[in-house]
Order: sequence, then structure tokens, then C-alpha cells
Amino acid sequence: MSNKEQDEQDQQIEIFKVKKLIKNLQAARGNGTSMISLIIPPGDQISRVNKMLSDEYGTASNIKSRVNRLSVLSAITSTQQRLKLYNRCPKNGLVIYCGTVITEDGKERKVNIDFEPFKPINTSLYLCDNKFHTENLNDLLMDDEAFGFIVMDGNGCLYGTVQGSNREVLHKFSVDLPKKHGRGGQSALRFARLRLEKRHNYVRKVAELATQLFVPDGQKPNVQGIVLAGSADFKTELMRSDLFDPRLCKIVVKMIDVSYGGENGFNQAIEMSADALANVKLMKEKKLLQKYMDEISQDTGKYCFMVEDTLKALELGAVEDLIVWDNLDVNRYVLRNQSTSEETILHLTKEQESQDSYFRDATSGTELETVEKEPFVEWLANNYKNFGCNLEFVTDRSSEGTQFVKGFGGIGGILRWKVDFVELGHFEEAAALDHAADDDDDDDNEEDDDDYGFDDGDFAF
Repeated sequence: MSNKEQDEQDQQIEIFKVKKLIKNLQAARGNGTSMISLIIPPGDQISRVNKMLSDEYGTASNIKSRVNRLSVLSAITSTQQRLKLYNRCPKNGLVIYCGTVITEDGKERKVNIDFEPFKPINTSLYLCDNKFHTENLNDLLMDDEAFGFIVMDGNGCLYGTVQGSNREVLHKFSVDLPKKHGRGGQSALRFARLRLEKRHNYVRKVAELATQLFVPDGQKPNVQGIVLAGSADFKTELMRSDLFDPRLCKIVVKMIDVSYGGENGFNQAIEMSADALANVKLMKEKKLLQKYMDEISQDTGKYCFMVEDTLKALELGAVEDLIVWDNLDVNRYVLRNQSTSEETILHLTKEQESQDSYFRDATSGTELETVEKEPFVEWLANNYKNFGCNLEFVTDRSSEGTQFVKGFGGIGGILRWKVDFVELGHFEEAAALDHAADDDDDDDNEEDDDDYGFDDGDFAF
């Protein structure tokens, strides 16, 4: 796997973690205005924020309600303690959530969360409320794939990229092309030929610069898709031209007519192509799921689905692409039998969790102790590298995604080689029976030793 693909995967995992964090923070509710949301943008001074918190502490000391006053002061103190861990503001900014939340069983619990986001968060926020404010974190979840824009008209060309909510102009140049009307004393044919030649040279320059800017390493484009925009038919000429790099031609997602050139045309092109850019990520997801469905329809045996089979394939190291629905509602339990100290790992849905039989030993009926409980998707996100596979999150927004969630349990994988799970199940059952039989034989041997009064050592075994 290339470094770029690895970075993309790591970013996908970070986005998933932020989504989970937002979901948990949004569900939390406090008693009174005792929950602080603080976002410090990159380049801000920690000392300025500390001073602001000290001023807030002085103001909060005047709150009349004793309970409310104490909880607000406690939250501000916790936030100040968190800030002491940082000498300067991290490169991508800093996000802090502190406060006292009410748990499901009505008890109070302190929450202190501080983290550096995985990309810059250009927002400054301080709010003290009865809930955490996560609206600004949604910017982190915006599609982080970069898209290239080429805006060309008769006056010049502009190259830009759009990534999430950030837009950047990479390069622009102007050009002076002759108009169609003739000039006095000049041959009409010669004038037309010169005009076409200059237009051709302009298209060539646009195509060469596009390759330099969007395929800098000479191998793969550094953008997910390209939008060609402009007035007149220059963009169509560029698209048809042999000079335009085929690698870029392949990823053109839309061609747009805009009224202006330059920066104004760039802004207009971004607005008009929003729907096409949103579809690119969905298309990527559909392509992956289509590949998975093809393996199943051709019955190659190089696929797995549902939690149990997928885990077996992971342990064999057979999974190449692990596909998981990002809202998979399965928890991973590590249970311990206190009398034998044996640990069992179970993966249970919400319905299964309500059944007491899973939390009792099958033979003795003793209650098992829960050592660990965490969402299965989070466990996969933290451990997928140990199994040597790629982790891909999918949604249920497309028809393929819905089919994957409802028909295949929301988890599956494309395998490196064929695995027969039925045969594997029979093998595991036979191995378990053999193991039990060996234990019985050992017991018989022990009894025989007692009967005859000698052991294997006497025969020099």
C-alpha cells in the first residue's frame, strides 16, 4: 500500500472516531449550565485563553444558585487544568469539552475531553451551557477529498482545488487571443490561420500546466476529480484535445458553463458542481460494494460476511478489504469465569445483550464477569492493521449499501484466497471433540498408572 493510500485510510479512521465522539457528546446532558465547549483555532495564544477563563471564573462566582455556581466553577477549573497540559496551541488547533453530565441511571459523572483535530479547525468558540456544542466539529467531517478546477476562457485560465470547506488558487495566467474580426490590409485566410494557431497554443499551455499541477509525481493525480469550467467552447476543445493528459481526462466529473473567468468563475463553478462532487464519494463506495457483490454472484469463495465468519477470515489473514457499515450496532464483550479464570469473547447485538444466557457459563450456570465492553466497530478501527487488511467504511445511503447492511449484516470482506467456512466449522468441531477425547484418555492413563504401579519412565519412553 502506498503512503498516500495509508494516509487516506488513517484519515477515514479519524473521521469515524470524530463522528462517534460527536454522537456521544450530543447525547450528553448536564444539570444547569455546567458544560463547557472550547475550541482554540491554530496560531492562537494559550495565555489569552487562560486569561479569558480567569475572567469567566470571576464572573461565575456571582451566580446566585449555589449548585449552579459550584458546577460552573468546577467546569472552568477542569478546563484550566486541561490547558496546563499544553505549552502552545497545537498545529491544527485544540478542542476541549469539560463538564458534569447526568448518566442513564441519574448519577453525575465528570467528563474531560481534550484533543488536537486531525486537520485545522478555523473556529474560535467558548460556550457554557447545559449541553456540549459540537456544530463546529462537523467541518472536520466534510469530505476531505480534493477536487481540481480548471476555469478557462478567452482572457486566461485559473487552476484551483477545493478540499472540504477550503478553496485554494494554485495558479492563473492571462492570455491575449485575437478576436474573429479581420484587420485592414491582412489576408482573411492568413488571419484565421494565425488565430487558430494561437488558440491551439493556448489549449496546449493549459493542458501542460494541468499535468504539472495535478499530476506532480508523474504517476497518479493528486485530486479525486476535475471540473472543467469556462465560457465559450475552450473547455470542450481541451477535453477533446490529445494534449490533455489521459489520466486527468479519465477523472473529469463535470463540465460547466460559467459567466465569468478567473476567481469569480471559480466561485461560480464551485456552487454549480456541488452535487457532482458529493456523488464522487458515493460512487467510490458503490464501486467497492459492486466488487464485493461480484465475488458473491460469481461464487468465487473469496468473500465473507456476518461477524463470525469475518473474524475467522481475519484470524487466517485472508481478508484483503474489510468492509464495515459505520453504524454497525454490535458490542464486543470480554467475559471471565471467576471460578476457572477462563476468558470468552462475544460479539452481541442489542437484542442479544438483553438475553441472560450469554452472560452465564453453559455448564455450571455461574454468572460471568464483564471484563471489557466496547463497540465492535471501534475495536476494528484500532486493531485492523494487526490483520494486514484495508478497512473501508460504508454508509447505507446507496442501494448497494442498504443491501449490504440488511442482507449481509453490515460487515464483510473481500478475501485474498478462497476459504470454505463450512469445512472450517467442521474442522473446529472435530478439533474440539479430539481435545475432549484426549482429556478423557489422560484421565484413563492416570487410573492405569495407579492400578499397575509403574509409569512410562520404567520403559525408557
